Amino acid sequence: MKPRWPVSLGPEFNRFWTGQAVSTVGDRITIFVVPTVMIFVLDASAFQVGIVAMAQYLGIPLLGPLAGVLVDRWDNRRTLLACDLARLVAVAVIPVAYWQGWLSTPLLFACVAVISGATIFFTVGYLVAVPAVVPKDHLVRAYSRLEGTRSVSEVSGPSLAAGLYGALGVAALLVDAASYLVSALCIRSMRPWGERTVAEGSVWERLTAGFRLNWSDPVLRRVVVAAVTLNCGGPVFVTVLPILAYQGLGVSVGVFGAAMSVAAVGALVGAAVAPKLGERLGTGRMLAWALLLHCLVGLGVLAAPALPAGAVIAVTMGCYGFFMSCINVSSAPIRQSRMTATHQGVMHAAFRTATWGVIPLAALAGGAAVSLLTGPLGVLDAARVTMAGGTLLAACSFLPALRVQPLLDAAERQKAEQAPQADGGGAEPARAEGAS
Repeated sequence: MKPRWPVSLGPEFNRFWTGQAVSTVGDRITIFVVPTVMIFVLDASAFQVGIVAMAQYLGIPLLGPLAGVLVDRWDNRRTLLACDLARLVAVAVIPVAYWQGWLSTPLLFACVAVISGATIFFTVGYLVAVPAVVPKDHLVRAYSRLEGTRSVSEVSGPSLAAGLYGALGVAALLVDAASYLVSALCIRSMRPWGERTVAEGSVWERLTAGFRLNWSDPVLRRVVVAAVTLNCGGPVFVTVLPILAYQGLGVSVGVFGAAMSVAAVGALVGAAVAPKLGERLGTGRMLAWALLLHCLVGLGVLAAPALPAGAVIAVTMGCYGFFMSCINVSSAPIRQSRMTATHQGVMHAAFRTATWGVIPLAALAGGAAVSLLTGPLGVLDAARVTMAGGTLLAACSFLPALRVQPLLDAAERQKAEQAPQADGGGAEPARAEGAS
């Protein structure tokens, strides 16, 4: 009989979880407000929106590999604190610049790029932090709770952002700045943990090790290829969505915020049911099918304007979020299970660099495609064509993920077969081909 998961994963995880719950709601405010400010305050073009969207992910290819090496060598807890404080300052600069008359697309680009750089360090440290405060047997439940929190933020965030923007304008971003302060205080209140784990080896050796580990392991290799394919098309869809809503369909800020909040209920449901789906289907199989369905449901936006735009966006993005939660809940435990604690930092950093490094180009390509197609097609059809193309490209991520579950099953069988040998003094069980 399988042991039951505890109701609580411990006070250290609960403090960490609380900080992330608050800061992820704040993140949704900035993600919603920045393109809204660009379109309505700065009268930015689709290409300019794409440029700033690119800056949101710019830290990944530029700093991702280095982040993995340095997070291994730094105190993880202090790293997370520094990242929260850096993001607090970068977000707060935007409303201050607006009040002083300095706000511009280049300044937004710079602020978003700083947030991106701090976020990549935080994300690598965050992925290392969870196994440090949660027992290995409870990692899926921990990631499910964190994913559920992210989904709750997507439910409340856009609606809250729309309301705050209506009441405060650009000053709504100060709420996000305050959320980073709350996150920092929660991390600061935790007991010391996350001291440096790797001191030996040159920076170059550690940089290349992360990529070798991801590529030599057959499971990780397929997850990497699937994620790269997904992120070549998915960011096109996300970048163009506010352009489609505001400029193509004439949706108001309030309606778009409400639609996105209703849509995110699907993500919350996905986070809640993903652990059970993973147990029933296997995490690898759930990952593959979630990738395919996550992409295909995005084609639902093509139903607007034949059907009410707000309802179409809400339903489409609800399904989109449901399967995204399933992807996230299954992907992290799969990757964690393939690597020892010593290499977690560089493995995660290399994975993020390889898979998220294409996002800036995809976001820029989405904005550029709409700008190029608006002349002959008009902004509505230009956005629809661009989003459909990005969605179909991302759907190809299903193919490399198909082999993940058979490889995981083979590794489990190998462990089971070699366990009796180990008990009898035989050879120690080996991991699946290429695992480190």
